Amino acid sequence: MLRYKINILLELKKAGYPSTRLRQEKIIGESTIQKLRTGNTSINLGSLEIVCQILHCQPGDLVEWVEDA
Repeated sequence: MLRYKINILLELKKAGYPSTRLRQEKIIGESTIQKLRTGNTSINLGSLEIVCQILHCQPGDLVEWVEDA
């Protein structure tokens, strides 16, 4: 299963992009923000690309695959 390595919303907030700004400027949709909040990794690649651009990172810095127990 995939899981986030970091708290993405917290890192976006540190970078100057709190969830209110993401919503108001239509950078990331509300459903994606909710998925990030709950740890749901089923976001689309376009949203992942936006997060990577803002945080200046690679997708592998955000998510990892771990074997189901």
